[in-house]
Amino acid sequence: MLLNGSQIFVKVLLEQGVDTIFGYPGGAVLNLYDELYKNSDKIRHILTAHEQGAAHAADGYARTTGKTGVVLATSGPGATNLVTGLATAKMDSVPVVAFTGNVGTKLLGKDSFQEVAAEKIMAPVTKRSFTVMRVEDLASTMRLAFKIAKSGRHGPVSVDIPKDVTANTCEYEPMEPEPVSVKNLPDVSKMVRAISMINSARRPVIMIGGGVKNANATDLIRRFVHTTGIPVTHTLMGAGEVRYDDELNLGLLGMHGKFSSNKAVAEADLLISIGTRFSDRVALNPDTFAGKAKVIQIDVDIDELGKNVDVDLAIVSDAATALEVMLSQVKAPEISDWIAQIREWQKNDFVPQRSEDSIHPQQLIEEICDECGPDAHYVTDVGQHQMWAAQYIKHVDPRRFVTSGGLGTMGYGYGAAIGTQVALGNDSRVVMLTGDGSFHMNMNEACTAVSYNLPIITVIFDNKVLGMVRQWQKLFYGGRYSQTDPGRKTDYVKVAEGFGLKGYSVSTMPEFREAFAKALQNDGPTWIQCIIDKDEKVLPMIPGGHDVSDIRME
Repeated sequence: MLLNGSQIFVKVLLEQGVDTIFGYPGGAVLNLYDELYKNSDKIRHILTAHEQGAAHAADGYARTTGKTGVVLATSGPGATNLVTGLATAKMDSVPVVAFTGNVGTKLLGKDSFQEVAAEKIMAPVTKRSFTVMRVEDLASTMRLAFKIAKSGRHGPVSVDIPKDVTANTCEYEPMEPEPVSVKNLPDVSKMVRAISMINSARRPVIMIGGGVKNANATDLIRRFVHTTGIPVTHTLMGAGEVRYDDELNLGLLGMHGKFSSNKAVAEADLLISIGTRFSDRVALNPDTFAGKAKVIQIDVDIDELGKNVDVDLAIVSDAATALEVMLSQVKAPEISDWIAQIREWQKNDFVPQRSEDSIHPQQLIEEICDECGPDAHYVTDVGQHQMWAAQYIKHVDPRRFVTSGGLGTMGYGYGAAIGTQVALGNDSRVVMLTGDGSFHMNMNEACTAVSYNLPIITVIFDNKVLGMVRQWQKLFYGGRYSQTDPGRKTDYVKVAEGFGLKGYSVSTMPEFREAFAKALQNDGPTWIQCIIDKDEKVLPMIPGGHDVSDIRME
């Protein structure tokens, strides 16, 4: 059938199972938006306040559902405003397809109004970037973009579409989506060796990251942990793969991980790493990290194997396939003495303060979890509150915790929370945890939450400073607080009312309980400003470049 580019654009979206996209219109994409208007009964479009918010929303939607998120922006600044969101998705292996408009093909390269070289700009922050120069190539390029986003290690892909391509016509042939498999069969001999190493270990630890979630291997990792009886620790991206209350879950590893989990890795004789890349926030000193252990690294991305830490056995495989193979042959090693030793270390884990007369982060998060129950979804911005969330949320499912890990994007939270709430529907509970620093970067998206009546509860950890940076200045820069006390006078209750939502301000736990109870009853979005002390720190903490022997507990 003969269709124009805009019609083809919508046809391929529907062909790929897309029912929701996030974006912001502009001149270069008017044809696409006109076609989306005609198909609004099939594809829901969520209009954000800013293109970066749209990119984060597509990211949050993808992390929550496991599907590919889709974002659409116009040319020039519309395209460049997506860059941070796509870089965030790339660092955390999130499947997103970003479509941008551009000036007509005859105007490319002439510094035309709102023209940028989108393909080149996007290349470093995506798995692949394309420019479609002919309408005949539009359908095939879009299909390839969706395939790349979910193949192997997930990630974002960008497709730039000049305006005349959206208007030109060509023959279109419908196609079924090409099946995408993340399965990557591992080398048999290496798997035999890995199983032998596991069966003979006496001080083993399993370490898991976001690759387990991306391979839909949550059930498999839980079976593997309990079949072997081996204790497991996780990175920020691996939170929830094993339930928080599982006795074999040692908790968070790395800079702000538990003393006991870091100590166990330091003293292990075997570290089984699955779906994680040994980032510098986990393997803070790669020369001493797991220094007494043989290291097995299993990852779907061959480029990550041995990149940050020397490993003894590198296996290219998705987490699900590798776990299935190991479960068929692995045995439970005799490690009762090892478990007993770990229990002794756990007695020395950091214990935070509690008080009813003020607000301490752990109490705040525990209260939220207890009130919301296990079905809630949590989204964070980046900073101290993010680390407290990683430490203290009662994680039960990896897709119920959405946060920016690798890029550490302040301003990520509200857009991601919108994407999460849109994905789940308004009957589900979404709580966004943010700090006053991050929130000043994204509170504009409150208008989006109000426009679509999204019942997101935003809990603001307000210490009046840029807390994480200030913590470093306190510990390592002699208390020289350079530009971390901005002196902002924001009245969150008034600002909330100005946006058309409910706002509360609290400074004690009883006040918070009252405000949160009201928030749970509100149909639309709510903000709760929680006053906390500016000297609250994220503890424990291992300084960058050091190891557990240098852990700070106070």
